[in-house]
Amino acid sequence: MASEKTLLVIAGPTASGKTALSIALAQHFRAPILSFDSRQCYRELNIGVAKPSPAELQAVPHYFIGTHSILEPVDAAGFEKYALETLEQLFQQHDTVVAVGGTGLYMKVLCEGIDQMPEVPDSIRQSIRQQYEQEGLPWLQQAIRDEDPVYAADGEMQNPHRLMRALEIKRASGQSIRHFQQFGKTTRPFRIIKMGIDLPKPLLHERINQRVDDMMKAGQLEEARQLLPYRHLQALQTVGYKELFDYFDGNCTLAEAIESIKTNTRQYAKRQMTWFRKDKEITWLPDTQPAHYLACFYEQTGKIK
Repeated sequence: MASEKTLLVIAGPTASGKTALSIALAQHFRAPILSFDSRQCYRELNIGVAKPSPAELQAVPHYFIGTHSILEPVDAAGFEKYALETLEQLFQQHDTVVAVGGTGLYMKVLCEGIDQMPEVPDSIRQSIRQQYEQEGLPWLQQAIRDEDPVYAADGEMQNPHRLMRALEIKRASGQSIRHFQQFGKTTRPFRIIKMGIDLPKPLLHERINQRVDDMMKAGQLEEARQLLPYRHLQALQTVGYKELFDYFDGNCTLAEAIESIKTNTRQYAKRQMTWFRKDKEITWLPDTQPAHYLACFYEQTGKIK
């Protein structure tokens, strides 16, 4: 691929307006969109992960949207392989590809490559999983706080899969998983420009609350009900589903579950921004006006509109 090939990365928290912005930018460049969202890739998850609508998917070709089943979970390594193979094909026909998503880890492996982790003995992995299945998420969270406070300081503490992975690495190597995430970047054969949506907090919270209300009106309760038999899968350890599973279990009222979705989504958005802000290559913009992102793009690339 020639060096003038450019990946325009749009990052931001949930409900910030990434989908509409990315479609507008892709239409301007006549470019396809590559998602780096770790949940929208599952075809069984729709309303609860704010997957682009059929009309939006028809407006611009999308990749890594509804491409996998929850029965065949994807991890960061699998995403990296998919993304690089897809980009190699797309850059044969396009000078620019728009990448968009809210999963910081997936953005990192897309742009920098995946970290090389130490081997974990099966005995350690099985011991952690068995204890988690017996004692649940609170035990896992406390184990991380006790054994890997570095990860606990900014890690995703509601995601059992990532918590177990962090605990595995700590017990196998004696070092935090963050230690192994500090190594050098992999050079990509294309230019990468990163921009981020940084909305004022009150506006973002308002949009999150409205989105949750809209999701419920669109049928999120029934979608969660249909997925109840799969609640144990890693893909379903997700805000917007876990809370409704608690409702089905009789642990809370529907109103309480909806309020929990809003609260947990706001907390998730905060964790997303904590991750993204560590990336000093991201240019932050306080709105979602496509013209502002295009001006930034042309300024950084030196290309003429």
